[in-house]
Amino acid sequence: MNIVSAFFAGLLFGVGLIVAGMANPAKVLAFLDLAGAWDPSLALVMGAAIAVGLPVFAAFGRRRASLLGEPLQIPANRTIDRRLIAGSALFGVGWGMAGICPGPAVVLLGAGVPRAVLFVAAMLAGMALFEWLEQRPARRRAPLRESTAGADSDS
Repeated sequence: MNIVSAFFAGLLFGVGLIVAGMANPAKVLAFLDLAGAWDPSLALVMGAAIAVGLPVFAAFGRRRASLLGEPLQIPANRTIDRRLIAGSALFGVGWGMAGICPGPAVVLLGAGVPRAVLFVAAMLAGMALFEWLEQRPARRRAPLRESTAGADSDS
């Protein structure tokens, strides 16, 4: 049952991306072109998504399991740090350069759009690089040696 519901949820999401124009890189780039021929229609799509999502997150915020009994995995971290800002900036730059973000990339890949193959390959490479960097042992900085009191007191 979970696979079936996941399939239909993904199908509904993909169809929604197509209908909303989010899978059209030209439309996305027009939305991001604030100084040119700006197309504000995707702002309405994003606003509608937020309006639908907020009550659902509020309702399920205290639950431990979905309606199908699966554990809910809602992020609890609310810290805004350098990693979050850097990741958001990198995501935004990639979105602005390609006019594609991960969800629509999968839709375009399924539609056989050649540009999506390159985007998805780059996305997967970036994810692999992130995982590799996360798995490396943390770099330990050697403490700076303080000069002895008498060594630098000639001045």
